[in-house]
Amino acid sequence: MKVLDLQCSYRHAFEGWFASEDDFQGQLARGLVACPICDDTGITKLLSAPRLNLGAADSVKSALAAPVAAGHALQTEWMKMVRHVLAHTEDVGERFAEVARQMHYGETGDRTIRGRATPQETEALLDEGIPVLPLALPDALKETLQ
Repeated sequence: MKVLDLQCSYRHAFEGWFASEDDFQGQLARGLVACPICDDTGITKLLSAPRLNLGAADSVKSALAAPVAAGHALQTEWMKMVRHVLAHTEDVGERFAEVARQMHYGETGDRTIRGRATPQETEALLDEGIPVLPLALPDALKETLQ
């Protein structure tokens, strides 16, 4: 089993597990490797090194790793927030603009919803005074991540 440090074209870092280098390259060529944050398939492999016990060099390594750790913590918190949104909202799909208007104009009861709207629909909702928050949710986050 190979564990690779990967990065999408938007610089989201994540880990991927593959049976071999050939397995990774094959999945990458078929567009099967995608960022769990943004669903981007422009994936590159980051440099990684085996752990070496060099004594004093460990303090340098940990100082260099601090910004990376902060980035991972931010991604972790973002994913927690997204999972919370997914767990506590109703997915109305392509009917988002229609349902948001029905709630705004009192035609149906208020509830927390999510769905898909075009940029034009989103702008029209905002022009009508209907508060919406565009939030990109890759399909991979709508399922259990392994």
